Amino acid sequence: MAGRWRTKSVEQSIADTDEPGTRLRKDLSWWDLTVFGVSVVIGAGIFTITASTAGNLTGPAISISFVIAAIACGLAALCYAEFASTVPVAGSAYTFSYATFGEFSAWIIGWDLILEFAVAAAVVAKGWSSYLGTVFGFGGGVADFGGFEVDWGALVIVAIVTMLLARGTKLSAEVSLVITVVKVAVVLFVVIVGSFFIKAANYSPFIPPAESSGGGTGSEQSLFSLITGAEGSAYGWYGLLAGASIVFFAFIGFDIVATTAEETKNPQRDVPRGILSSLAIVTVLYVAVAVVLSGMVSYTELRAAGDGANLATAFEANGVDWAATVISIGALAGLTTVVIVLMLGQTRVLFAMSRDGLLPRPLAQTGEHGTPVRITLIVGAVVAIAATVFPIGKLEEMVNIGTLFAFVLVSAGVIALRRTRPDLNRGFKVPFVPLLPIAAIIACVWLMLNLTGLTWIRFLVWMAIGVVVYVLYGRRHSLLGRRERAANDNFTKT
Repeated sequence: MAGRWRTKSVEQSIADTDEPGTRLRKDLSWWDLTVFGVSVVIGAGIFTITASTAGNLTGPAISISFVIAAIACGLAALCYAEFASTVPVAGSAYTFSYATFGEFSAWIIGWDLILEFAVAAAVVAKGWSSYLGTVFGFGGGVADFGGFEVDWGALVIVAIVTMLLARGTKLSAEVSLVITVVKVAVVLFVVIVGSFFIKAANYSPFIPPAESSGGGTGSEQSLFSLITGAEGSAYGWYGLLAGASIVFFAFIGFDIVATTAEETKNPQRDVPRGILSSLAIVTVLYVAVAVVLSGMVSYTELRAAGDGANLATAFEANGVDWAATVISIGALAGLTTVVIVLMLGQTRVLFAMSRDGLLPRPLAQTGEHGTPVRITLIVGAVVAIAATVFPIGKLEEMVNIGTLFAFVLVSAGVIALRRTRPDLNRGFKVPFVPLLPIAAIIACVWLMLNLTGLTWIRFLVWMAIGVVVYVLYGRRHSLLGRRERAANDNFTKT
């Protein structure tokens, strides 16, 4: 695997953004980036996994799980902000890794991000489809064809989003803004109206005693509980920590802001603002919702509802059925923008990898609207198939482990680039380097350890497939590798 440690300089990465035929349009402001961040972060977590995690793993301590996840995200967000202001190029963690750890590491993280965004978009599209049934009073957007179920609701939303993204990033931002206003209003509605139905008794016990059943056994329990010999990871401190690793899924999105750095008018200033602003807004809203939800209904009732528990469940339990309808409409709107931004992040990572030759370069061609139309259509087709046909159970954990792995590399990359390129212009600097990035790495690894053993097995299998693809294709077609070979040939001739 010769050349796997070759790095692509920051200067070369920036120069490649002006390459004719693969140039992205610079249309976005810091406000657009904040909208993207809030759009994708507020959605799946609030509307689909908060209640089920509280019922099955954490009890009322779900708010503490959110705080733990937010701290890990906040540390990583600072590192993303520095990198994005230093290397304002599409691709996010992939591009950052290429500049610090070399081509092979960049490929691995890019392959990891492909899994993260594609699975997340499919999971959220299926969630959108289920809420579609709730809002319009039918059994979800699923049709049965002779025993073969097709989730047509998920197909509809993915098709709409694909067409929207192909028309331009600025248009996507404008649509996201309108829908985001609706769903933030619904979240505030949950906090304000729900607070009138809080019962102090529902907060006791705040951390329910640990149970050996319900949290999974064997490979279904958290890796940390497996290592320490615990019987399970439901409730107690193991449940609280496992819950933090699950609700981490609710924070995924701020890193996608970094994938749009190349399309931002003033990336050195605006990307850090967009990342940190979106994360601060959603953290406050998440903790508030978690506190209200835990006070409205006992965790035992949420557990009885199983994986079907959501915010509407708490209002229905208190006889406020009309509020459940409002929440379902907000969820439908919220999940729409989540799908938009997840698929946007997916296309930009693939765009960066294709432009570098690690995937077929023709895919990186941009159309009249300044977007990579070919990649957008491919991503739309793959996500549509995954969301429409395949059953998706606990795959949000696959998204989590992929994201956390990316956070670890980005945090480590800040330390490496500070040492190797102290001369670079940094629009934003992480304070207390290397202590803060090291804290981010520890926090992310800690959350990874609290994901299930089965999730780790699936993740390692996906990474192994990625290594094979790199050896057979990426290494041979790398644009950076071809440039190096051409330079060496010219040197030899002279």
